[in-house]
Amino acid sequence: MRLLTATDVYALLDPDAAIATQRAAFTALATGDAWQPDKIGGGPDGVDSTVFCYAARLDAATGPVSKFGSVNPGNAARGLPSIHAVLVALHPETGAPVAVLDGGAVTTVRTSAASAVAVAALARPGAARLAVLGAGTQGRAHVRAISRVLPLKDVTIWSPIPGERESAARELAVRAVASVPDAVADADVVVCATLATEPILAPDLLRPGTTVVSIGSFEEHRREIGTDLLAASAAVVVDHVPTARAHAGPVVAARLPMELLALGDVLTGRATARRDPDDLVTYLSVGLGVQDAAAAWHVVERAEALDAGQEIAW
Repeated sequence: MRLLTATDVYALLDPDAAIATQRAAFTALATGDAWQPDKIGGGPDGVDSTVFCYAARLDAATGPVSKFGSVNPGNAARGLPSIHAVLVALHPETGAPVAVLDGGAVTTVRTSAASAVAVAALARPGAARLAVLGAGTQGRAHVRAISRVLPLKDVTIWSPIPGERESAARELAVRAVASVPDAVADADVVVCATLATEPILAPDLLRPGTTVVSIGSFEEHRREIGTDLLAASAAVVVDHVPTARAHAGPVVAARLPMELLALGDVLTGRATARRDPDDLVTYLSVGLGVQDAAAAWHVVERAEALDAGQEIAW
């Protein structure tokens, strides 16, 4: 069995390859080739952290993958990533463990790559201005990933913590902005990458034709965007409709049936999200095991080809 650290994952999964794995994941969902059960997530009352567990299979040629981890919002104050996880890949025929990967690294790369896939499919023609709300690990990863699919001319980044947004701006060579309205005023694409439990983005702050990407509303109580933004959207696209209905905070809060389009259906032409350049289009990412499966098997196959990582007895 092969042990692959975060350093190994980042070295073996470059941004363009990561984007390709996520396009493959959503396509496999749309065509029925993937197996995607509901995720497990939660924890005891009064505890700020969240435990999660995903299991999935991309297709018959690749084996099952399971990721187990924890989201700990308090880690930012400790100088630690908010997500830690372990991912296990099993052989497609024998079920024997093939690899153990740093699940936090896989999550960072595949989440931002999936958003890039969504942006490429949903953004208005000529989109070139990006605003990112949240300057942590995911916010920074999203700037890098979306720059691979849009010809960005201007990028703003916001965080309620001045030092965090300034640090991110220096690292990424983008503009740090002190308020949400100033950050999003001219944006074609707005990414929300926070752990907020109350909305931080109002629809009246957005210019016509904006595409909003929310990755932080992955639990029922996390609502970095509100039901008002969903109601104002010409289309609401999600990574997986059953998972979004069960777990996406704004969708759960709406308490009313609404049309949700699956990203895989948009990619394969089964559904159309943007019908007019001035449409407001929202993409909600809850996070799926099939995304992990697609990314992980790319990493495992490259590691085997390059003899990367560490072989351990099992």
